[in-house]
Amino acid sequence: MVETIYFKEPGKVNSWDALALAKKRVDELGIKDIVVASYTGETGALAAEIFEGYNVIVVAGMIGFLEPNQDRMKPEYKKAIEKNGGKILRACHAFGGLGRAVNKKFNAIQVDEIIAHTLRLFGAGVKVACECACMAADAGLVRVDREVMSLGGNGGGADTALVLLPSNTHRFFDMRIREIVCKPRVWDKQQ
Repeated sequence: MVETIYFKEPGKVNSWDALALAKKRVDELGIKDIVVASYTGETGALAAEIFEGYNVIVVAGMIGFLEPNQDRMKPEYKKAIEKNGGKILRACHAFGGLGRAVNKKFNAIQVDEIIAHTLRLFGAGVKVACECACMAADAGLVRVDREVMSLGGNGGGADTALVLLPSNTHRFFDMRIREIVCKPRVWDKQQ
């Protein structure tokens, strides 16, 4: 029997535990590909250290997400990720590229936002982990025929870990979430 761990609260406070649970599970399953969301690089640096020797993909999003030309990754974390063999992926969000631009300009909801909000029913970390896995597959950094461990969170850090079979974004419905290793039981203020 495989156990899912539910954290009492969301966020960065769970990062170490989420990464440790993910490490235990990948070792049990023989998974070598780790995808982790990390804008500032803090969680990515920790993941690259814990998973040294694995194919660690740190999904840092795009330059200019909040402000034009702004890079939110801190140089010391970037250096630590690369020192431990991690790869940093910069890319537009799979669930928020042109659709987000259309929404901002015309106030019209797009299909990528519907998918994102549906995944958030399970928590922000589930949405982020799925999105980052698509982005890593789109970049050719993970294969779509091999399970990965994908980690995401809510407002910094990692609080969710999924074993999944990734897909390219344009084949999103081919993705298979095989296991929820951990996630917060509640994830927003409405709970």
